[in-house]
Amino acid sequence: MTQETQSAFRALADPTRRQILLQLRSADMSIGEVADHFPMTRAAVKKHLGILEEGNLISVSVKGRERINKLEPEGIKAVADWITFFSGFWDSKLSNLQSALNKHQPKDQTNDE
Repeated sequence: MTQETQSAFRALADPTRRQILLQLRSADMSIGEVADHFPMTRAAVKKHLGILEEGNLISVSVKGRERINKLEPEGIKAVADWITFFSGFWDSKLSNLQSALNKHQPKDQTNDE
């Protein structure tokens, strides 16, 4: 697993950070605007945003005195690729299991599915 993937998983591991990503999907926000949605200090929100930025899930730009946080959907690609690999693995295993079960099904039974 690459460092990029590790950082993205670390960022997604926390439910607060996942909620922050959901907030940012509708609009870019300053730290204060993000903090308004959570019962925690701005400093705590800033720490969460920093971890999301390390995971490449958000980008930060400076506008005047504010840091604007923007969702970066491409950042989740490393996670999606990793999960897709295992999804294909299990699809193959489940297909093999279905084939094996079908071979052992008595011939006089019909499949009503």
